Amino acid sequence: EVRDIHHDMMKVTLAIITETMFGRTMKEEADRIGQAIEVGLKYVALKGSSFLDLPLSVPTPSNRAFREASEVLDKTIYALIEEGRKREGAGRTDLLSMLLAARDEDDGTGMTDEQVRDEVMTIFVAGHETTANTLSWIFYLLATHPEEEKKLHAELDEVLGNRLPTADDVPRLRYANLIVQETLRLYPAAWTLNREVVEEVEIGGHLYRPGETLMMSQYVMHRDPRFYEAPDAFVPERFEGDLLKRIPAFAYFPFGGGPRICIGNNFALMEAPLLLATIAQRYRLLLTEEGQEAEPEPLVTLRPKNGLPLRLEKRVREERQE
Repeated sequence: EVRDIHHDMMKVTLAIITETMFGRTMKEEADRIGQAIEVGLKYVALKGSSFLDLPLSVPTPSNRAFREASEVLDKTIYALIEEGRKREGAGRTDLLSMLLAARDEDDGTGMTDEQVRDEVMTIFVAGHETTANTLSWIFYLLATHPEEEKKLHAELDEVLGNRLPTADDVPRLRYANLIVQETLRLYPAAWTLNREVVEEVEIGGHLYRPGETLMMSQYVMHRDPRFYEAPDAFVPERFEGDLLKRIPAFAYFPFGGGPRICIGNNFALMEAPLLLATIAQRYRLLLTEEGQEAEPEPLVTLRPKNGLPLRLEKRVREERQE
């Protein structure tokens, strides 16, 4: 069966983020939420590259679409918050329950619905779309690199046998983790980030003043031949040794850096290899035709343009010869 793997990865990571962060699943709303997030990402990318900064109140087609998408997400988040308040004090340990239970150290007040909404929206939007993109690129790279796929299968058979992977297996899934690292190098979920200059600074002979914006691209830096041999090649083994100690600190920064480093990095680095192992243990994802190429779409995140059709095939384990 040919499936849009990016769409499938969006649905599974949405299910994971809602279960772990909000204590419930949202399978019925998955497509609607995914569409709203896509509209929002395209809108932000459009605003960032436009010479005209029209306010949201101007009823352009993109402004109307963005407002509608925002309403969908707001309605979803506020419904989760209302549901969470009804079960407050029930001893639940999901993130939403912890946010609702948090109290100010000085006056003992809790967060308003709007404050909780802002916190939850960050996790909700960023916590599943980025991992879905990473997994999509992983399966595309494995589909175009059968030798690396064989190495992964050999590891899964050795470490897991026929059982499902657990969090305890993550350190033992050495090659799966290398695949995740290399994929984040070639197709970083965040392909660029911005920082605003707060005090005058000279970098590389250029003077930057307060209020100006600097853009740093992980996609460009991760493919710099000064730091990576065969920078455009998919070579998971490159991360086996002391590569990250030999190259400059920010020659590899898929999760950003500094005080605003991605707060979900550890969650993602556990989730991605576990999902990879769970799926690859049972299925192979193959190209739909020879020479099929996936085109990156650089929005806020780096996703496969127009989805990622791959052919799903049940994996048959090779019997080892005694």
